[in-house]
Amino acid sequence: MTQTITDSEPALITPTAPAIKIKLSMSQAEDTADGKANKLPDPILAEVNLRCLIAAEQLKRYSDASKLPVDTRTAPPLNIGFGQQRALKALQTALDIHASGYHVFAAGENGLGKRTVISRLLQRIAVEQPTPDDWVYVHNFTDPRTPMALHLPAGQSILLQQQVNNLWQQAKKLLNQRFRSDHYQSKIEAIKNATHQKETHAYDVLNAEGKQYDLALTFRPFDNKAVFVHPSQLPIESISNKDPNNDSDEPNKSTENLKADAKLLSDKIQKTNTESKHSHNNNSYEAELNNFTQKNHMQKRLNQLTIALEQLEDEANDSIEALHHDIARRALQPLFTPIQESFSTNASVLEYLEAMFADMVTHVERIVNADDEEFVAAVLTTTPSRYSVNIMVSHKLNSGAPVVFEDLPTHLNLLGHVEQITQLGTVTTDVSMIRAGALHRANGGYLLLEASHVLEHPYAWQGLKRALQSRKIKLSSLEQMLTLTGSLSLSPTPVDLDVKVILLGEADLYYQLLELEPEFDAVFKVRADFHDDVVRTDEHELALVAKMADIINYAKLYPFDNSAQAALLEYLSLQAEDQDRLSLHSDLLIKLLHESNRHARLDNKTIVDVHHVTQAIADMDERSGYLRDLYWEELKNGQQLINTSGQAVGQVNALTVVSYADSEFGMPARLTAVIQPNIGAGDILDIERDVDLGGSLHAKGMLIMTSYLRALFSQHHALNFSASLAFEQSYAHIDGDSATVSEACALLSALADVPINQAYAITGSMNQLGEVQAVGGINAKIAGFFDACREQELTGQQGVIIPMANVKQLMLRDDIIEAVKSGIFHIYGVRTLSEALTLMTGLPIDTLNKKKRYRKDTLFGKVIKRLMLWDNNQDTEDTALDEAADKKSKKKKKRKAKKKREEKRRREKNKRIKQQDDIEQDDII
Repeated sequence: MTQTITDSEPALITPTAPAIKIKLSMSQAEDTADGKANKLPDPILAEVNLRCLIAAEQLKRYSDASKLPVDTRTAPPLNIGFGQQRALKALQTALDIHASGYHVFAAGENGLGKRTVISRLLQRIAVEQPTPDDWVYVHNFTDPRTPMALHLPAGQSILLQQQVNNLWQQAKKLLNQRFRSDHYQSKIEAIKNATHQKETHAYDVLNAEGKQYDLALTFRPFDNKAVFVHPSQLPIESISNKDPNNDSDEPNKSTENLKADAKLLSDKIQKTNTESKHSHNNNSYEAELNNFTQKNHMQKRLNQLTIALEQLEDEANDSIEALHHDIARRALQPLFTPIQESFSTNASVLEYLEAMFADMVTHVERIVNADDEEFVAAVLTTTPSRYSVNIMVSHKLNSGAPVVFEDLPTHLNLLGHVEQITQLGTVTTDVSMIRAGALHRANGGYLLLEASHVLEHPYAWQGLKRALQSRKIKLSSLEQMLTLTGSLSLSPTPVDLDVKVILLGEADLYYQLLELEPEFDAVFKVRADFHDDVVRTDEHELALVAKMADIINYAKLYPFDNSAQAALLEYLSLQAEDQDRLSLHSDLLIKLLHESNRHARLDNKTIVDVHHVTQAIADMDERSGYLRDLYWEELKNGQQLINTSGQAVGQVNALTVVSYADSEFGMPARLTAVIQPNIGAGDILDIERDVDLGGSLHAKGMLIMTSYLRALFSQHHALNFSASLAFEQSYAHIDGDSATVSEACALLSALADVPINQAYAITGSMNQLGEVQAVGGINAKIAGFFDACREQELTGQQGVIIPMANVKQLMLRDDIIEAVKSGIFHIYGVRTLSEALTLMTGLPIDTLNKKKRYRKDTLFGKVIKRLMLWDNNQDTEDTALDEAADKKSKKKKKRKAKKKREEKRRREKNKRIKQQDDIEQDDII
């Protein structure tokens, strides 16, 4: 809880109150110095009363309901920029300049409706702006890790996506039909048969050459290996069935088996020769050697044939692949042609379609077989991610520029991100998982962000600043930035950025960013200040009624009649704390409209009147008054010591404002001053400050008051005293300088030993010249003391003393105004400390005599008198002390002299005794 002695505000020029009849209190009709009753008051006191008393007509400014619409249904049209012309002009300047860094920081208190005003203005402007391009991400067939960003005219991204999806469905169906047709199978068989015939012919030629050397080409039954053997080694079944020249079986041998047989022949030739040698033991050594040489020769010929057969097989595969590609081209080209014609003016889309066509032709076998994940439809889609068109942002044609507000401006939500999917422990991602951010959606238009929300999220501000400076939206992995890992992820190509960003925040945050972020001013070059209030004129009252009508229509509330409108305007003036100004806080107005509408509904009314508004204000006040009620309960029980009658020396009722969470109310606080004569040199102890319960503004007020008193009295007499000031029964933090006047009154009362009228409470700031300055929270302070007086019974003598500069800020409750009209409560406005002291003490303050000294019957004269009295008393006490010290010193000297005489007599006596003893000793001898 903070007890605020509310900060001083700029003084307002207020004309002198008109002469009115003064009702003097009994305490003012008494001679406070002599205690004699029935003595006429000092003329100065009467003149101050006349000059400072505030009339009831000055306590509140009422709205004339007759000048307002009969009800809100007949209200004038709303002016969006009402009261914020300065901010809107700054915003328009930023919108007209397309250079880098001309973004806007809209500064103003929360609840002013900054976002609503700016959004409506931008929407009006955006309608006339050209619609920005659509953006899509597609697969990069050259570098799959860097998906390509394509921009298309507004509305064409959806068309491209639909046509590509349809193309995929048609292409898959058509290719499956073509590759399962009889025509395709016959062409494949023709290629295979031609290749097989060539292989068979090659084997026949080689077999004929082997017969010249009495060698036969055969295929072993266990591995179908082609080898040359002597005809005698041929098995019968081999001769009959496996002869290469036999067309019954061998021509049906597959190309793959022939190729394998040719490769293995060289490994088995030596074994064949050895077996041949053992099987013909009767041959000579020369015949065996000759047979081995012949087999070696045929082995080389077989190796050569193997190479030729591999080339032949490669040619066959190439022919098959060429056939596949030719079929794919002829099947796909009619499907791609309409899409290419639709986007004939977009070179980047045509380039992508050509790359897609080439990729589908190249991988036609994998498409048809559907055995590869890259060519299978992705999750939640009907198209493989390889051929999907991921729309990042799409706009309707002629819809104007986008206006986007992002309420959760994280790094991902601002710049977009790449999602990932985990399947069986494997993390994967693709182009279809790229998600757009607020910058993508607002690209080509306007983006509104709450500054405090941006700063709450890690890396959000850094990402936003980088994007605005580079004018590109570059997606980056936040996980890598935070964890410093090197996990593989996509790196999409950046998107060109053209956007105006408007940050919304309070002025304090703006100053902090200027101080702590060196590049902030380079990015947000324009500041748009939103005002808290507006001058209260008939024109502005009508404009605020139009604002009420707009809110009522939007929320579908009952209409408000002119009496309710007047009450709302008076309440807004109270919130502005100025009779001549109206608060522009939209949140407060919206809340009051809804609650007033509730009371009308409960009252079975279809139109809201002044009674419903008054009840809503009372309900709001009651909800926030729990702490205040506790204080009043303590006041009733006597736990809070506040006197609203009688007189006391060095004791003042100071007006304060207590702030706790969203609750704020005024209350009096007892301020006391205690003097210690002849100790110190005018030192004043601020107890609140010394125990760390006083703020810097409160300390400043104390120092100003101290310097004023030193300058006031030090020229007349030395300040031979010290003093202490404290707020009694205050246990919370105290700040503000509005207690400066009350502190000066309490201190001067204690110095002069003059009582202060406890029926008055006072507030006000003061400068070093003794002039009273305006303070804040004046209405709550007056209401607080009035309620305290009512709790302890209104005597007709109570009142408050406030700075005259605050009179124009008075918007008091009607019951307080009635009390002032009835003469049972009084409100005074003072310009100087002397006027305040005159009202509080009933004495003239600083009247000078002919010698330019303060008169003895004035307050300042009594202060000088006491200072001199303390000095004289100090001199008398010093003289008495000196005389006592002299007496004590004389007594001490007498005692010392007597002691010396006694010591001398004792020595002389001892000397005589000794001499007598010596004479007697001589006689004996």
